[in-house]
Amino acid sequence: MKIGSAVPQVTFKTRVRDESVGGPNPFRWQDMTTADYFAGKRVVLFSLPGAFTPTCSTYQLPGFEKSFARMRQLGIDAIYCMSVNDSFVMNQWAKAQGLSNVQVIPDGSGEFTEKAGMLVRKDNLGFGARSWRYAAVVDDGIVEAWFEEPGRCDDCADDPYGETSPEKVLAYLQTARVGEPA
Repeated sequence: MKIGSAVPQVTFKTRVRDESVGGPNPFRWQDMTTADYFAGKRVVLFSLPGAFTPTCSTYQLPGFEKSFARMRQLGIDAIYCMSVNDSFVMNQWAKAQGLSNVQVIPDGSGEFTEKAGMLVRKDNLGFGARSWRYAAVVDDGIVEAWFEEPGRCDDCADDPYGETSPEKVLAYLQTARVGEPA
């Protein structure tokens, strides 16, 4: 993806709470499309290598959760965290992180990530295919701003973090006018 491009069109397989299901696991499958998440909204999307991993769980996700109110003031309707993990994992991670502001998007098969050009191999860590760390401001499905960690490659020895931090995205939003690239 790059500034001015449309986000990939995919269908995400999600699990949503539905009390009518009953029992100890009252969730059902619900397909969500790119349009469901991005149409008519200005959002922050950030993607990371994996749920429950150290940098993602300690810095990036909690930082975006804490930045939500300020980002809302700067014209952001929603913040989405995407990972090449299934909905079961993403829902449990959101629960473990106590999220109330950031919504998780499961890209279980990596289809969105691959179409975005951000799918990398992390076989050196036993992860398989995962997302390279990136963030974007997306306005009505069009990439307004793009942030990507340097050195994207398969089996990267490092997990760089800094360019996709909530602080970098917030700095962009503070200089941008709502709906217009800076």
